[in-house]
Amino acid sequence: MRIQAEFVEGFGTLSDIGPAISIFGSARIAQTDPIYLMAEDVARRLTEEGLGVITGGGPGVMEAANKGAAEAGGTSVGLGIELPFEQGVNEYVNLGINFRYFFVRKTMFVKYSLGFVVMPGGFGTLDELFEAITLVQTRKVSSFPIVLVGASYWGGLVDWLRDSLVASGMAGQADMYLISVVDTAEEAVAAVRQGIHNLANARRAENEKNGTVERLGKADPVPDSATRIRGKITRSGGRAQDEPPREGQAG
Repeated sequence: MRIQAEFVEGFGTLSDIGPAISIFGSARIAQTDPIYLMAEDVARRLTEEGLGVITGGGPGVMEAANKGAAEAGGTSVGLGIELPFEQGVNEYVNLGINFRYFFVRKTMFVKYSLGFVVMPGGFGTLDELFEAITLVQTRKVSSFPIVLVGASYWGGLVDWLRDSLVASGMAGQADMYLISVVDTAEEAVAAVRQGIHNLANARRAENEKNGTVERLGKADPVPDSATRIRGKITRSGGRAQDEPPREGQAG
C-alpha cells in the first residue's frame, strides 16, 4: 500500500509541471565548487528555454540546479529520498516530494523528463545515468537526450564503454550515440535543445504516419500554474504543507 500511495502521489503532483529536464549529480559538491556553479548555470539556461528542472532535491549539484531554476522564475522540482545522511529537500525547491523507494522515485524522473543532464557524481548518479541509457536503448522510453557535462570527468567512462563494451560486442556502436559529452553550460543546453528537436521531429513523422498530432518541447511552454507556484510545497505520505515563500525565492 505504501508503494501504491507513492506512485499515486507522484503522478498526481507532477502531472501538470510541463516540459522539464532532470539534472543529476553529486550531493557532495560544495557551493564554491565550479561544478556547483556550472549546474546552476545549466538550470538557469534551461529555464530560459521554457523548461522546468527536476533534481533529487538534495544538496550539492541538486541544490545548485534547483537554485538556478528557482531564481530564474521557473519550475524547480525536488524528488527527495529518505536516507540516513540526507534530510529533506533543499530550500530552492518549489515543488517537492519525499520518497521511501528508489524505484518509485526513478520512475518519476523518467516519466516527467524530456531529457537528462548528468553532472559529475558518484554511485547514485551512475545508477540514474545507466537507468536512462538502458530505457532509451531498449526503447522502453523515447530517445530523450542524455548529456554528460565534463569531458575530463566522464572521458574515462566513455572510453571504457567504447573500448570494452562495444569492442567485445556487449553493446552496439550505435549505442554510443545515445549520449553526448560537453564541457560548458551553453553546450549542455544546446545538446538538450537539439535532442528535443530530434525527438519532436521523430514523433511528428510517426504521428503523421498514424494520422495524429502531438506537440513537444519549446512549442509547449511550462504552464503558468507550474511556473508560479507560491512558496515551497513538500509532499510526503499523502500530505502537503504549503510554506510562505522565502525572501528572494521565486514564486
